[in-house]
Amino acid sequence: MDREKITGYLLSTENPQSGGKPGFFSRFGFRADQWEIFANALRLHCLRNEVAEQQETSFGTKYIIIGMIETPDGRNPSVKTVWLIDSENANPRFITAVPARMR
Repeated sequence: MDREKITGYLLSTENPQSGGKPGFFSRFGFRADQWEIFANALRLHCLRNEVAEQQETSFGTKYIIIGMIETPDGRNPSVKTVWLIDSENANPRFITAVPARMR
């Protein structure tokens, strides 16, 4: 898991491209100085929830996973994560995480 993706994007209030992600994830106890906890929660999210959507792209196969994520404060909200498996590497690469929209 890429540390910079977590600390410089998902949890960074200084990155204008982060939008509301840092506020959302920090409300549930995730912190940049303990980024490994968030990285582990993202990995577990991928393993514990089913693929909601799969798309073939020019970069490889994109997988969208929606479900609850284990958080430090135990409230465990529903989030959507996006992962990519490219044609040259069978290991999933984390792309992003966002709050899941309630339907």
